[in-house]
Amino acid sequence: MDIDEKKIVDIEEEIRSLQLDSADTTEMIDEIAQHEELEKVDKMEEDSKEVVHNQAVEVEKKVKEKENSALDDEAAFEKELPKKRHLNVVFIGHVDAGKSTTGGQILFLSGQVDDRTIQKYEKEAKDKSRESWYMAYIMDTNEEERVKGKTVEVGRAHFETEMTRFTILDAPGHKSYVPNMISGASQADVGVLVISARKGEFETGYERGGQTREHVQLAKTLGVSKLLVVVNKMDDPTVNWSKERYDEIESKMTPFLKLSGYNVKKDVQFLPISGLIGTNMKTRVDKSVCSWWGGPCLFEALDATEIPQRDPKGPFRMPIIDKFKDMGTVVMGKVESGSVREGDSMVVMPNKAHVKVLAVFCDEDKVKRAGPGENVRVRLSGVEEEDILSGFVLSSISRPIPSVSEFEAQLQILELLDNAIFTAGYKAVLHIHAVVEECEIVELLQQIDPKTKKPMKRKVLFVKNGAFVVCRVQVNNLICIEKFSDFPQLGRFTLRTEGKTVAVGKVTGLNLSSA
Repeated sequence: MDIDEKKIVDIEEEIRSLQLDSADTTEMIDEIAQHEELEKVDKMEEDSKEVVHNQAVEVEKKVKEKENSALDDEAAFEKELPKKRHLNVVFIGHVDAGKSTTGGQILFLSGQVDDRTIQKYEKEAKDKSRESWYMAYIMDTNEEERVKGKTVEVGRAHFETEMTRFTILDAPGHKSYVPNMISGASQADVGVLVISARKGEFETGYERGGQTREHVQLAKTLGVSKLLVVVNKMDDPTVNWSKERYDEIESKMTPFLKLSGYNVKKDVQFLPISGLIGTNMKTRVDKSVCSWWGGPCLFEALDATEIPQRDPKGPFRMPIIDKFKDMGTVVMGKVESGSVREGDSMVVMPNKAHVKVLAVFCDEDKVKRAGPGENVRVRLSGVEEEDILSGFVLSSISRPIPSVSEFEAQLQILELLDNAIFTAGYKAVLHIHAVVEECEIVELLQQIDPKTKKPMKRKVLFVKNGAFVVCRVQVNNLICIEKFSDFPQLGRFTLRTEGKTVAVGKVTGLNLSSA
């Protein structure tokens, strides 16, 4: 093989090796490309897994946030419910005993009214030649009340002590305004019976026809279970903090309170005060003023009052005492059972109007929730203001309050009008929670022996003063009531006729077929 041939062979081999190299390179490139492709697929799979995982995490996060916000809401609700307990206190007693003055003094002493306002009221009272009425002006806000010096409406105000938030209900003492007093007392937990110690004034209020007696009977019937009897005007020159006068009043009142159904040892407390100058109200009376008194002052006695707990988880019941228009229909009343919160669906009985709760106000503050015993204003949608009457009840949908036009009741006859007898066909005005309705006694079922509390055997056609009787009562319109054994505050009532309370009673059975 000559040199040229050899060169050609070498070149051919070089070409072949280059071809092989390029084939290897192509293979390698293909392998690399395949590998990259696989990596891409893996990465995509991983990415999609990560996206799914991230989405799952996000969903979980949102669910947790919702749960937490629900818990936060619950906690906020709990925060909304103030730590202090809440009590409704009604001031009752004969006209001019000093109820509004005592209420005004409480507000002044607890810092609800400033000195400048008091000075303004003092000047107003002086201009009317009624210097001693200035404290009453805090509670009696309208001109008619100020001119006459008589409370007409039920005044409402709030104050706090270290342990308790109080709502004061200042009821009218005059006999013409007893229906207003009934609506005040039906919302109260505790009664403050104000008695004037001034010579002649206690006697006037206590004698037959005086408002002290009727108010006590009504308070007991309307569910005011605890009573503070404050002997007012102890600073009067005719009294001068006399122990004899205080003891005389206590000894005369005690048997009457027992007769009205109060357990005097457990449920009643007497104490002396001066509403006008505030003695023995926020702080105990000084021994130099009254050496014989060693008991509590009014604020301490109110703080120490124990009342039975209501059920915040029970069926919702709120008798409506008033209504008005304000960006929806607003109803006012006291929650007797259950709780109400923003967004709740409720029903107004007896007209079965389904409503939604837009807002809840406690005192003047907007709250998310309110429980039993609270005086509230509730803004509703789904019902017109003119379709609601006092005595209607805002109630839970699952367990609405019964509405009836006939019911069975146990009555105690107090004092019938001259020579009247109580029999089937007797007509009167029924007051039960916020309801005021004309009613008729349809049938007397049985008389009860007051000693044994058992029914008497003989058939009863009529009864007289002091009798206990079971009867059927009929009203013209549907009313919302409960049996006394289920809901005492919605099952006790009074019968009045011609401006006098003639009987008190409790609902023992509901005729649901009359609804």
